[in-house]
Amino acid sequence: MIVVTGATGTLNGATVEHLLERVPAERIGVSARDVSKAQHLAERGVRVRQGSYDDPVALRDSFEGAEQVLLVSSNDMSADVLGQHRTAIEAAVAAGATRTLYTSQQNPVGSPYTPAAVHAATEAALADSALTNSGVAWTALRNGFFGDLDQLLGPWRQTGVIAQPADGPIPWTDRRDLAEAAAVILAGDRPFDGPVTLAAPPVTLDDFAKALTEATGRTIERIVVDDQQWLADRIAEGTPEFVADMTLSMFRAARDGYYAESGPLLGELLGREPRSAAQQVAGRIAA
Repeated sequence: MIVVTGATGTLNGATVEHLLERVPAERIGVSARDVSKAQHLAERGVRVRQGSYDDPVALRDSFEGAEQVLLVSSNDMSADVLGQHRTAIEAAVAAGATRTLYTSQQNPVGSPYTPAAVHAATEAALADSALTNSGVAWTALRNGFFGDLDQLLGPWRQTGVIAQPADGPIPWTDRRDLAEAAAVILAGDRPFDGPVTLAAPPVTLDDFAKALTEATGRTIERIVVDDQQWLADRIAEGTPEFVADMTLSMFRAARDGYYAESGPLLGELLGREPRSAAQQVAGRIAA
């Protein structure tokens, strides 16, 4: 059985949908904090059990019978996120899973990007667990950046400019591609041990400006804003300071080259080229 956490969320929810195209529903389980939100999966034959990273007993029950467990990274900023991840890793081992997978991030070790430290520490915890427990393997899905493009580009629709700090290559990756690739890995026979990078070819904000210009017929400019000025502007607009700091750290990591290399694996798993930045922009505008 393959058990997926976070299956009521956008990323791992899509992973479950792709799994249902590849394996029988009775081979899939989901661990959900609120099982009512996974009722649509239960109706299709997926095993749904309650589980929370804060409840190791319930988590072990939700992982029961699993050969593989896919752990989504916690988004609870008020919690001990690394502690939650360790609880989940231990629960997977206790339930008898022989492989634990985790949704990590591209090149997290030593990155200036603030959340990367938790990803790196979680990968280390997975490696330690595999060393301690014979027969247990692990895979870190080092996903490229994904999410709402407006978070990356700012209010370009209103202003006609992408006014952000200095950047570098960022492999902005379509979430749908990442979900499909995870399902291919989970359902396949090829083992992926340790960290694997799943990222589209990297692009810069200059590239996004060109893509937006072509897609909209408007001239969209790229303007580089001083770090401290950008930070002050975001806080003045009401963005919590820790969120603004975190976002700025992403730009710093990009210009330090932490996301410059994507690798071919995502395309190999999909059997096609990942959706490009231009395709994502066009899809966003069409929506």
